[in-house]
Amino acid sequence: MSPQHALDILIPTRNRDAALAVTLTALSAQDFRDFRIIVSDQSDMPGTFANPEIRAVLRYLAARGLRVLTLSHLPRLGMAEQRAFLLSHARAPACLFLDDDVILETDLVGRLHRALQLQRCGFVGSALHGLSYVGDHRPEQQYIEFWDAEVAPERLDPSSPGWSRHHLHSAANLYHVQSRLALEGAATRPYKVAWVGGCVMFDTQKLRAAGGFDFWRDLPAAHCGEDVLAQLRVMEQFGGCGIVPSGAYHMELPTTISERQVDAPKVLHR
Repeated sequence: MSPQHALDILIPTRNRDAALAVTLTALSAQDFRDFRIIVSDQSDMPGTFANPEIRAVLRYLAARGLRVLTLSHLPRLGMAEQRAFLLSHARAPACLFLDDDVILETDLVGRLHRALQLQRCGFVGSALHGLSYVGDHRPEQQYIEFWDAEVAPERLDPSSPGWSRHHLHSAANLYHVQSRLALEGAATRPYKVAWVGGCVMFDTQKLRAAGGFDFWRDLPAAHCGEDVLAQLRVMEQFGGCGIVPSGAYHMELPTTISERQVDAPKVLHR
């Protein structure tokens, strides 16, 4: 059966009812509307989808004609398994993995989708701005390398020279770069990345062809970096990029993943 929408937005969440409500509200205001939202909750206490604020936003999304699938997914077996679970529910040609603490500008989902279609690569991401760092200028971390031709496959690992690209996504570095370049949404440009955290749109078929998040079985439940590993594998086969201007803003909440000793790309990437 062919999907009735172009995009599935996949949101893993845990113990962040207020932040999730803000993220969902930002999705309701998107110019691009041909999507379905799938939320998978692994909160310690039941009731996320019974929370009055969440219920109000879900009613508002429905009134706006947007489809939402809410799922409770326990027990917790790690973030890679949570993402694999979400991906198993994706039916659209493209899927956007979106963290539950991200605010999106109204044109961002559409710009990501257009960039993915134009580049025909495996993923396109919008790095998150941390606006509490807007006064913290780090010029030594603000080098950006644009894709002047079509995005092409690359192989990266933690020992690669290109790994240092991740510094561009720290603090408010990318925000300072796009402000300095005076880029506006219509002038979206792809650039080279090591990985992108928090807001990444994949070609669903290409993500699955690269193995998706099926490597969760090779990791202990306590791990981090599963999003990085999936992107590295997609990038090696199909290419991937970030876009600037970004249009995604981090709420800068404390991480819900406290045990970070096992870093997936360092133990599994080969």
